[in-house]
Amino acid sequence: MILLTYMAMLKAGRALLFLEGYRPSDGAQHKTVVEVTSIILGEKYQDLTGQFEIMRRKRNEMTYEAGGLISTSEARHSLEDAIALLKEIYEQVKIKNPQLEMKFDL
Repeated sequence: MILLTYMAMLKAGRALLFLEGYRPSDGAQHKTVVEVTSIILGEKYQDLTGQFEIMRRKRNEMTYEAGGLISTSEARHSLEDAIALLKEIYEQVKIKNPQLEMKFDL
């Protein structure tokens, strides 16, 4: 589950970068998305974007190394973090494009 929630956060982060006119270049794209998302959202969301970075590292471990298991509570927490990040990015999108209307059943 953590890979799915991380990928949701990554795609939302990429959308935020695109909205701001940025595009990550080849090499370290995931890290770039996490870092720039953190900068755009600011200090108010430092804890949440910090969790995004932790999830990025765990995804790397699970993908490229013999990563450890993820507990049920950690998976549940990752889902909560993903939902919170997506909601904030959606708010940023609405500021840039007030006509955009999406419905979330979370």
